[in-house]
Amino acid sequence: MPKLQPLLVPSPVLLLPVFGWILAACQSADELVADADREVYEIIRERRAELGVNGEFLVAPPIDTLRLRILSGQESEVPPLTLIQALEIAAEGNRDYQSQREALYLEALDLTLERWDFSVQESGFLGASVLGVAGQAQQGTGSGVLGFDRLFGSGLKIISDIGFNLVRDLSRADGWDLTTNLTLGITQPILRGFGSHIVEEPLTQAERNMLYQARAYETFRRNLAVDVADRFFSILSLYDRLSNEEANYARRIALRERNEAFAQAGQQSEIEVNQARQDELSARDRLVEARRSLETSLDNFKFFLGLPIETPISLDPSSREQIGSLEQAGIEVGEEQGIRLALERRLDYQTTLDRVTDEERQSIVAEDALRAGLDVSLAGTATSEVNKPASYRGDDFVWGLGISFDAPFDRLPERNAYRASLISLQASQRTAEEATDRLHSEVRRAMRDLSAAREIYAIQENAAALASRRVESTELSLEAGRADTRDVLESQDALIAAQNEASSAFTVSILASIALFRTMECILVDENGLQIDLAPFQEVEEQESP
Repeated sequence: MPKLQPLLVPSPVLLLPVFGWILAACQSADELVADADREVYEIIRERRAELGVNGEFLVAPPIDTLRLRILSGQESEVPPLTLIQALEIAAEGNRDYQSQREALYLEALDLTLERWDFSVQESGFLGASVLGVAGQAQQGTGSGVLGFDRLFGSGLKIISDIGFNLVRDLSRADGWDLTTNLTLGITQPILRGFGSHIVEEPLTQAERNMLYQARAYETFRRNLAVDVADRFFSILSLYDRLSNEEANYARRIALRERNEAFAQAGQQSEIEVNQARQDELSARDRLVEARRSLETSLDNFKFFLGLPIETPISLDPSSREQIGSLEQAGIEVGEEQGIRLALERRLDYQTTLDRVTDEERQSIVAEDALRAGLDVSLAGTATSEVNKPASYRGDDFVWGLGISFDAPFDRLPERNAYRASLISLQASQRTAEEATDRLHSEVRRAMRDLSAAREIYAIQENAAALASRRVESTELSLEAGRADTRDVLESQDALIAAQNEASSAFTVSILASIALFRTMECILVDENGLQIDLAPFQEVEEQESP
C-alpha cells in the first residue's frame, strides 16, 4: 500500500478564510449563554422603556436574599420592616415573581429565534474520507462548504454556498486535485405565501407577544406591590387592635382593683366587683385573640414574602406616613376622568384590544392558505477548473429556471382553519367589548368603595372620640357616685369597639385609595416604594387651565 502523502494544494491560502471562519464561529456553552443574555436583555430593556419603566432586569434568582442570609446564619434578627423593605423582599423572594421574570425572559428568547429566521443564516462544513478495496487505499477526498441563507419579507428565499473539493488517487503518486464551486438558488412565491403580511406574520406575532408579556410583567409587579401594601397595612391595623386591647385590659384591671378596694371598705357591692372581674376576663380573652390573630397574620406574611416561617419579624408603623400621603395628595377624580384614564392606561386592557388585531391578521393568513400556490425558482452552479480555484469558464456554469403550481384542490384543512379563525376573531371582539364594560364597572366600584370608606372612617373617628369622652365622663360620674360599674364597663366596651373600628376604617380607606389608582393604572413601583403617577392628572390640569 503506497504511503499517504501530506495534503498539498496549488493555492492553500484560498482555504484559510474557510478554516478561520469555522473556528471563529465555535463558541463554548458559557459564551452562548452570555450571548443569549445580551440579546434578550436588550429586547426586554427596549420593551420596558416603551412602557415608561426603567431599571435593571435579571432572570437569575438573587443570590444574596434575606431568606438565604437568615438560613445561613448571617442574620439572626430582622429589624422592623418598612413598606419599602417589604416590597424589596417580595421582589427577591416571592416565588411567583421569579416565575414572571422567567416567563418574560423566555418570551424574549422566542423572539430572537423569529428574528433569526429573517436574518442571514450561516452554516459551515468540513469533511474528509478515504476509499479503498481490501487492504489497498484507492482514493482520498476532502470537502468544505460555507453556506448563506436568507428569507425576505416578500417570501423570497436565497440559498447560496461556496465550497471546495479535494480528490487524490492514492493508488498512484499523483497530487491532489482541487476544485471550487459556487451555488445560488432563489425561490419566490407569486400567489400563496407572497407578501410581508403573510411571510412575516410569525415574527409580527412574536414581537407582539413580547410586548404582551412585558405588560403582564409590569402588571404583576404593580399588583404584587398593591398586595404587599394591603397585607402590610392590614397587619399594622392588627398592631393597633392589639394596642387597643392592651389598653382596654389595663383599664379593666384598674376598675376591678378599684372596686375590690371599695368593696373592702364597704363602699361597693360584691355584684359590681364581680361585674368588673367578669369584664376583665373578657378583655383578657380579646387580648389573647388579638395576639393570636397578629402572629398568624405575620406568619402568613412571611410565607408570602418567602421568609423562613420561624423567623420573628415586626413591621415599622412609620410607613403609614408614606401611604397616608396618598389620601393627602389632593387628587380628586371624577367618574368620567377615571374611566378615561383606565381605558387609556390599563396594560391588560390594551393587550385585550391588541389581540383583536392579532386575530384579524391570523384570519388574513388563513385566507391566504386557501389560494393556489405558484412559485418561481432560479438555480445556478459554477465549478472551477481543476487546481485553478479562482478560474471559472462559461461552460462551467449550469443554471435552471423553474415554475411550480399547486392547484387549490382538497383544501378542507385550510378551509376549517380559515373558518375557525373567523370565529376566533368574533370571540376576541366580544372579549374586548366585555373588557370595556368590566373596566367601566371596576372604576365605578372602586370610586364607590373609596367614597364609602372615607365616609365610614370619618364616622368611626367621631365615634372613637365620642366614646373616649364618654369613658372620661362615666369614670368621673362613678367617682362622684352618680354612675355604677355597669355604666363604666359599657362605656369602655363602646370605646374599644370604636377604636378598633376606626383603625380598621383608616386602613380600608387607604387601601381603597390605592385600589382606585391601581384600577386607573396610575400606580408606580420604584426604589421609593409605592407612588401615585401624577403625570396624567397634571396633563388634565394643564389642558383645563386657560
